[in-house]
Amino acid sequence: MPVYRVNKAEALRYLGYAGQATDGLLDDRIDELIESCERLSKPDFLYRIFPVEETEEGVRLVGSSLLLEGDDIRAHLHGARECAVMACTLGLANEVAAQRMKAKGALDALVFGAAGSSLVECAADACEAAIVADGARRGLHTNWRFSPGYGDLPLSIQPAIVRALSADKKLGITVTKSDLLIPVKSVTAFVGLFDEPRAHTKRTCAGCACAAHCSLRKAGNPCYR
Repeated sequence: MPVYRVNKAEALRYLGYAGQATDGLLDDRIDELIESCERLSKPDFLYRIFPVEETEEGVRLVGSSLLLEGDDIRAHLHGARECAVMACTLGLANEVAAQRMKAKGALDALVFGAAGSSLVECAADACEAAIVADGARRGLHTNWRFSPGYGDLPLSIQPAIVRALSADKKLGITVTKSDLLIPVKSVTAFVGLFDEPRAHTKRTCAGCACAAHCSLRKAGNPCYR
């Protein structure tokens, strides 16, 4: 099982910190709220892989109702053999705890929310690492995850993602009328799988967001070899 931890420096960046010092009492409170976020969250993820068909209307994921529209996602998946559709969440327990934090005060709510943003990105890294390993076992190479709302890929694709993954039943993720995800600390994304390495492919594990969760690296067979 992956180990999920809040990256404190990342959480502080979400709060607008840029290296300035924090006093001892505030720093202790931040640590307490980070620990609470880790304890009260239930990170989980799932993904499915579909063949890709490029059409005039957009990128169609064969075997699903997903048609990805927009120049940016078309460029992201151009030449891909397959596309992984992923979803991850911190679960409803985090959502309930976040609401309680609002009652305690603005500071607690802000810090807890920032910690949650860092933690759900950790879960997304773990999911992406699983996709990289899945592709590598079949001789395929991946690019980076691309989420609705990036570039011109509309948020309106969110309900179709949830349906394609049965993420409502399996992860408890639902979509609002304005195409936002509930629980709020949830992420969906697309990762392309290709026959050849992409131009961005790392030649080292250093700096790779997936490194902490990568089964290939732990087995001594990283994806760039």
